[in-house]
Formats: sequence, C-alpha cells, structure tokens
Amino acid sequence: MEQLKGTTICAITRDGKTAIAGDGQVTLANSIIFKNNAIKVRRIYHDKVVIGFAGSVADAFSLSERFEEMLNKFSGNLMRSAVELAQLWRSDKILRNLEAMMIVADGTKMLILSGNGDVIEPQDNICAIGSGGNYAMAAAKALNENTTLTAKEIATKALKIASEICVFTNDNIIVEEV
Repeated sequence: MEQLKGTTICAITRDGKTAIAGDGQVTLANSIIFKNNAIKVRRIYHDKVVIGFAGSVADAFSLSERFEEMLNKFSGNLMRSAVELAQLWRSDKILRNLEAMMIVADGTKMLILSGNGDVIEPQDNICAIGSGGNYAMAAAKALNENTTLTAKEIATKALKIASEICVFTNDNIIVEEV
C-alpha cells in the first residue's frame, strides 16, 4: 500500500506567544489528494502543549502518542520528554524506521523532533517542516522581520503563501497558540 504523506507545519514565537500552523492536505502516492481537511496540529497534555506533525500519517500519529506518553511520564517537562523520546527513537528498531517529524511547544520552549531522533531548538524562534516547510519558513522570516503581525497571524500567512507554491500543501489551515 502507498504511504499517505504531504503537509506543511510552521511555528513561530513572538511577543511571548507561540503559534503552530498546519495545512490539511494528505497526499497519496505523490499524485492524489487523498484528504484536504486532516488535522495535523493539536493540543495534548491537558491542552498545555501544542504539536504539529509532518510525514507518513501513521508514523506521525505513533510519534505523537509516544511523545504524549513521555509528557505524562515527566510531568509535562517538554525538553526532558523530547530527549527521552529521541533516545527511544534511536534505540527502538520499529521507531527508527518511522518517517515523521514534529514541532512541539509549551509556551516557554519550541522544539523540532526530527526523523533521525534529533531534538533541535530552532534559530530565531521560527521553524517549519514538511513538503512546503522551506516556503513557509522563508515567508515567516520575512513577515517577522518586516511586519508587526502576531505569531498567529504570521504562522497563518506563512502557510497560505506555502499553499500557493507547494502542490503538497493546501490552504485549509489550523492554528493553535500557546
């Protein structure tokens, strides 16, 4: 069976608020829009943490569930949970083969959890992942440097711009803010 993929997630922290935005497109076999209203940004851990995931749908759900387990285990400590998940990711034969990435944020910290089991703190409080990630990141950087828009407005506009360039990104955008 073909893998279901395709998404763009963009996150920015500005003026004490972090916004994570994601589109709703799920692509099958790089040529068919399988679904256009998927929810890839959501709140977890008592609504205190926001995650956005990209990559293979099943793999992304598996990782987000494992991350939430770590948050519960470590009382919501974002960094500790991310590091523990990364260690598990590298040592577990099944997890090692998952094709997904996540951006996670809790209001004080934002991290990228990479497909290699890396934990990355983004430069300039802006990051993006997925098929349209580079477009969204460039747009978010420009908007951050040249406007007074809020984090939520920048994340939304960056996704909209990416959706106009990347065929694997649509403009059915969901944004969560912490």
